[in-house]
Amino acid sequence: RHYSITQYELCKRCHFDNYTKTLDSIHYQTLADGNENAPLCTDCHGSHNVTSPSQPRSNISQTCARCHQGLYEEYADSVHGKALIEENNYDVPVCTDCHLSHTIEDPRTAAFRLSSVELCSNCHRNDQLMQKYDISTKVVETYLQDFHGRTVALASRENRDIWVEEAVCTDCHGVHDILAVDSADSPVIKANLVEVCRKCHPDATTNFPSAWLSHYEPSPTKATLVFLVEWLYKIMIPFIVVGLCIHIVL
Repeated sequence: RHYSITQYELCKRCHFDNYTKTLDSIHYQTLADGNENAPLCTDCHGSHNVTSPSQPRSNISQTCARCHQGLYEEYADSVHGKALIEENNYDVPVCTDCHLSHTIEDPRTAAFRLSSVELCSNCHRNDQLMQKYDISTKVVETYLQDFHGRTVALASRENRDIWVEEAVCTDCHGVHDILAVDSADSPVIKANLVEVCRKCHPDATTNFPSAWLSHYEPSPTKATLVFLVEWLYKIMIPFIVVGLCIHIVL
């Protein structure tokens, strides 16, 4: 191990850009703090048997599992992990899609928590990708329009180092153990949702989740009252403004 550590900088002769990225990562910080088991280039890529890291794609997460076995097992049972491992589906995220490969950030920071919404939106705002699985791309937009999302979006613009208590995607759906939303064990189905709300709202009653539109946009059939109020304002506000302008002109 001592030899691997002393020869760690050899890789930068050819891969200087990626080497410098690792200097800002949580792995390098752990190594600098004296943990000799922190991963080096050769731990992930190999030494003499270096191959393309994404062939097959499942190799990426299996490599991370050498140190993060517990998290890998959670991921393997998730909707993403099963699609990757059982179906070799290249569309689902692996570890490096969320944590990156060389500039791995400490996921316990406020900045990473805020960026998790952007990470999820990389796939869930992709129309072409979501159409393949009949998933709505409005989930991010509707989140950013509700009381949680507006606060998180504002905090992201103001100061990303402040911990925001409002829920982000992972608070409701999970982190590594994300399940399909129609799964019986999913935390976001109606039967389980109140328990998720109680993580932040301990006094939440059984009808508490009804205040949330569940990523749906108001329509005549979904949240009818909200839909009618929205249209009332869309008609009333222009009417008042135009009337005021006419009054001023007269």
